[in-house]
Amino acid sequence: MENMVTDCRDEPQTEFMYCWGAITEVLKCGSCQLHSGHKVLFLIIPGNPGIVGFYRTFMQTLHSMFGYRHPVWAVSHAGHCVTPDSMDMVEDASLATDKDVFGLNGQIEHKLAFLRKHVPRETNLVLVGHSIGCYIILEMMKRDPELEVLKAVMLFPTIERMAQTPQGKVMTPVLCHMRYVAYLPLFLLSLLPEGFKSSLIKLVFGGIHSLDYTVVQPTVDLLSGDCAANAMYMGGQEMRKVLERDNITIKKNLEKLIFYYGAADHWCPVQYYHEIKQDFPAGDFRLCENRFRHAFVLDAGREVAKMVVEWIRGDLRT
Repeated sequence: MENMVTDCRDEPQTEFMYCWGAITEVLKCGSCQLHSGHKVLFLIIPGNPGIVGFYRTFMQTLHSMFGYRHPVWAVSHAGHCVTPDSMDMVEDASLATDKDVFGLNGQIEHKLAFLRKHVPRETNLVLVGHSIGCYIILEMMKRDPELEVLKAVMLFPTIERMAQTPQGKVMTPVLCHMRYVAYLPLFLLSLLPEGFKSSLIKLVFGGIHSLDYTVVQPTVDLLSGDCAANAMYMGGQEMRKVLERDNITIKKNLEKLIFYYGAADHWCPVQYYHEIKQDFPAGDFRLCENRFRHAFVLDAGREVAKMVVEWIRGDLRT
């Protein structure tokens, strides 16, 4: 499935591969294979669940607003996709277990492995993280300080004290102690016909006035069973491991970082915005004024992408 199309300007292309030993979906706007002429790559590191289809509208808007000049890719988290019929969830089950590829540390190493294999070292990266994707980006920059990161945009960043947030207090018991209870209803949901699942999801999302209907199919994919189980397993580790903010890595890369906090984000309270802004007065920290939800891809992917373009346009001028 690799190297399908040289340029795919209008419609994102999907590629499945094994990365770090686990099934991975990559969504690509623009060139599907990088070469020396590509100076810049936008790489989206998703939240959890890390299904790349949620970011389709966001990616297409970024791609078009930069005149289709820069490829925009999104790499799923390991195992956060529906496995094609011709592939398994992992290449080698024992190796995947040893590396804990579906855990938080495994997902960080998974992203670094993807860059090593698929992105030329000299490529300038614009990393765009969402939620836990921001934590992953900071860890990538810490573990591989030679990465050519031009800018790192952190959208609704969950980079500290996740279990202490309002949403974390609700979800920590569920993800850490009651995860297996959810597996049976998830399995039963996965058996439903695709059309019924799609209708059910539209009903659940019915209260979202400006719903982006491109998110319906990724949500159907999430109900495949294994995908949701992998997301919940990763989420449990997030609650346990995302503790103190990594001030050292932030300080080292401050001029490359842009943080965008939600004004009513139950995963990342406004208090966290005020504290980091106080600790790093020279940093670029922004507070949402548009009432965007943490899961902005549901109804504001286009609007958030337009903001990102304005923030970084000057950094991409040659």
